[in-house]
Amino acid sequence: MVQVFETIKKIADYKASVLILGESGTGKEMVAKAIHFNSPRSQAAFVAVNCGAIPETLLESELFGFEKGAFTDAKKEKRGNFEVAHGGTLFLDEIGEMSLAAQVKILRALQEGEVKRLGSEKPIKVDVRIIAATIRDLARAVLEGKFREDLFYRLNVLPLQLPSLRERKEDLPLLAEHFIQKYNREHNLNISGIAEEALALLLEYAWPGNVREMENAIERAMILSRDPKIQPECLPPEIRNGARPPRDFLLNDELSVKKATRILEADLIRRALKKTGGNRSQASRILEISHPALLSKIREYGIEK
Repeated sequence: MVQVFETIKKIADYKASVLILGESGTGKEMVAKAIHFNSPRSQAAFVAVNCGAIPETLLESELFGFEKGAFTDAKKEKRGNFEVAHGGTLFLDEIGEMSLAAQVKILRALQEGEVKRLGSEKPIKVDVRIIAATIRDLARAVLEGKFREDLFYRLNVLPLQLPSLRERKEDLPLLAEHFIQKYNREHNLNISGIAEEALALLLEYAWPGNVREMENAIERAMILSRDPKIQPECLPPEIRNGARPPRDFLLNDELSVKKATRILEADLIRRALKKTGGNRSQASRILEISHPALLSKIREYGIEK
């Protein structure tokens, strides 16, 4: 994640479009905000739009606004997201869910630097920096005819790939501290940190829901906590029950049964060694395999005590 932070610093000063890629819950909006608030545009608006959550029939009016009388319920004029974000940043989340028709209108706004409200032919100049995000492989979507190639290249000027939380466990303490500060403010709490045993559980967990799941877990634990530091019993049961391999790996068509078995086997060995304090003889008895077999597996998987 250090590399991501360095990239944020490098690209924040420019107006070029950014395309953030990553699994659901990896913190794409948090990164988009970090880019905005470290940029010369930080005093202007940061406007986030979830393109996958707004019905296509409403998306155009949300993005471009409308004039009074433009349609039945248009009782008064409304500025669109492009206008609201003028001078600032427009964050288009889940842009891979946007229809081809909507993509055309976004592309036109980016090319011309202006928008037209629904019910008006008057162009309105807008100066916005676009940061888009998606969980989809947009390059593949282009090949499949599901995403416009010209819009893809407009957005993909500065691509930023976010690793999953299970790939950057070293970030957990820093993220935990960030969320503790956040929810101390929001809920008027006074949690000072995380107990060592609780932090160990966080580090062992596979986090299939990524940063979003972790944020929810920390908020829950803080509300339930009766101690200055978060204790293990305040964590959700799935975290207290120990480390798990990512649930979604079993759904990966490219992962064979043999590879899945190796992942599970390595995880069980690590848990047995942890339970026995690194005693390999005891671990072999727990796992019901011979001591030489365990040593062989430890070497094979490169497992440390």
